[in-house]
Amino acid sequence: MVSAALPVGLWGRARAYVELTKPRIIELLLITTVPAMVVAYQGWPSSWLVVATVVGGTLAAGGANAINMVIDRDIDKVMSRTQGRPLARGALEPRAALVFAITLEIVAFALLWATSNLLAAALALSATLFYVFVYSLWLKRTTRHNIVIGGAAGSVPALVGWAAVTGSLGWAPWLMFALVFLWTPPHFWALAIRYRDDYAAVDVPMLPVVSELDATARQMVIYTAAVWVTALILWPVAHLGWIYGSVAVVSGAFFLGGALDVRRNPTPQRAMKLFGASITYLTAVFVAMAVDRLVFG
Repeated sequence: MVSAALPVGLWGRARAYVELTKPRIIELLLITTVPAMVVAYQGWPSSWLVVATVVGGTLAAGGANAINMVIDRDIDKVMSRTQGRPLARGALEPRAALVFAITLEIVAFALLWATSNLLAAALALSATLFYVFVYSLWLKRTTRHNIVIGGAAGSVPALVGWAAVTGSLGWAPWLMFALVFLWTPPHFWALAIRYRDDYAAVDVPMLPVVSELDATARQMVIYTAAVWVTALILWPVAHLGWIYGSVAVVSGAFFLGGALDVRRNPTPQRAMKLFGASITYLTAVFVAMAVDRLVFG
């Protein structure tokens, strides 16, 4: 008798492979790619280039996420939040998942190189290598600074988008990188507060596990304030107008207010509220910069 947890037939296996890529995380990463392309081009670039860059970035991020699942399959079986993942529930073999992931990375690199340039392709590959070897294999299980340093991988898509258009980098894309880099700790620590017991059970030293919640919340406020400042610095550097500026000011104030709310009372409920607000913030800021550039040129 086949276990109900296992996918049955071609559709079930296909769905398991898609789940390996963590589509919801990819969506968040790509929010930064297209706006960076729009700002770099000072308008809407070639639609073909946008599609190719988004597809390439999706494949690269999906491959990195799949490799992460292969690495973390032991702890995913224990943590309640991740027990439903394909490898944790036995829907796929680790070898098959790894071959799938590497294939995605090869196709992503070739696609980005062929449709944009080598710099964009190399940046996407560097994000994967950093996520796999620096974060997943080294930092995640060894230090409380895991997500602080590891967040660099998720900050690269903005650089990829900019490089795909211009073939180079400058202050504006690096500030976009810094914005996402500084945003990642309060975003992820909010989730880690909610699943603090899960991380403790598998000895992953996320900050809320190895530090008092009050101290964690204080760090979240500091990083959120830094995010707000970075977004405001980006305003003149990228030559953006009042649409971006007003969104950056208002959304940053709300984001910081949410972090201060968690600081006053760091409960899982308030942390998850901030987690949702952090996603809204990042989406609003990057969409605003794209809209601003499309309106003002």
